[in-house]
Amino acid sequence: METQRPPTLTIPISCCPKKAPCPTCGKLGRRKDVLNRLIRSIAYHQVVYLDVTYGEYRARCHCCSTFRTMPTSVEFKARYDNKVRQAVLDRILEDGMSVERVIQSIHRDFLLDLSDGFVYDCLLHQAKRLDMAEHRRWVLEHFRGTLCVDELHLGRYALLLATDPLNDLAVAFALVASNDKDHMRRFLKNLKTWGLEPEVVVTDGSDLYPAVLAELWPSARHQLCVFHVLKDLHKLVLDALRRFRRGLERRGNRGRKRRRGRPSGGRKPRHRSTYKEKSAFIFSHRFLIVRRRDQMSRQERIDLNTMLNDLPELRPLRQFVDALQRLFAENQGEATAWRRHQRLTTDRDFLGVPELVKAVKKLGPEKFAKMIAFLGSAACRRMRTNNHVERINRKLRHEEKARYKWRSRRTIVRFMVLLLDRYWEHEKAARSRWLDETPPIELARESPKTVPRPRVA
Repeated sequence: METQRPPTLTIPISCCPKKAPCPTCGKLGRRKDVLNRLIRSIAYHQVVYLDVTYGEYRARCHCCSTFRTMPTSVEFKARYDNKVRQAVLDRILEDGMSVERVIQSIHRDFLLDLSDGFVYDCLLHQAKRLDMAEHRRWVLEHFRGTLCVDELHLGRYALLLATDPLNDLAVAFALVASNDKDHMRRFLKNLKTWGLEPEVVVTDGSDLYPAVLAELWPSARHQLCVFHVLKDLHKLVLDALRRFRRGLERRGNRGRKRRRGRPSGGRKPRHRSTYKEKSAFIFSHRFLIVRRRDQMSRQERIDLNTMLNDLPELRPLRQFVDALQRLFAENQGEATAWRRHQRLTTDRDFLGVPELVKAVKKLGPEKFAKMIAFLGSAACRRMRTNNHVERINRKLRHEEKARYKWRSRRTIVRFMVLLLDRYWEHEKAARSRWLDETPPIELARESPKTVPRPRVA
């Protein structure tokens, strides 16, 4: 059985008027020749050609001697129209495909065979068309005063990223060879040169930020990410729990070993748990030692009490976690936080556990002042974690992971620019659509005091 040939469609397009403007200065030129060429387009499971008739014109200016016209959907000297380029970009930026998968997808859907070079040319062509200055102006116009900064390692390079968490926007990025203070200072100094003046800067506990932020934005408050602080402190608590649990397990290995064989019929059944069973129970429920009490179920509260009764050495650990929850509570003032900090760092029960001593050292006065910066003003209370930039970092790593060949600095930067541009375009479209769909508020004639509620997109 013979395979059917796919349908072929030819679309005629004419763009050869008698006079046409110069592409540089706009001065009209007179047509001297009419030319024709076939350009490949796309349609689902069809072979589509554009039969373009265009003209060559004699220039009447000093820009050039002659010029040619071309439809807006086709680039000069291109073999494919812009639909093909857009299909390639959508599959890379929206669908997360690699170059090989893009070529296979275009061939399967549109019966068109592309080369690797054309795919890379689409990316380069789109990157050259971007107006990054316009993006910077738009981001500065919508910036709301809170800046999150973090770094991400991509192979040999480090990606420095700054975001606006209140607007859910990526502000800027830089791909550097090493993650050090010099590169971080250069990155943040560029943001200041743009005109970015944040009220609050949220970072993790890295040593890269304090000196640089104090130098560039001395009036901005530096907020250490509370999520990262609690994560580090809870890790030390779990280390202490592991040490106590292993000691309980070793206690279960002491004493006379059990005789081989089945127990005799006259032996009474045991009702008390052994040390090994208690240790196993604590291991399977170890997460309860750091969980918030208001997020526990009734059964989890019972299990926590069982853990504390089986191993009383865990009580200081649970009391330390409860003190941390109160220490970073949002409904308090700075004076209250400092009083709670004083009680926590001088508690003898906490200082008797080596792991908690390390945790107390992490709560030094200088660092603790940055941990509770969110209590200083209304602007600081809006954001106290660095989770927004962390989420964007994970998205970028996931998007970049599928491109195994993109390991040079040029290809990674080009992809990041295109990805962020696509993200910014979606945000602009969503905001403009919300403004267009929200009707103006007008007073009703029959009831002047009644104001209709606006629709929310």
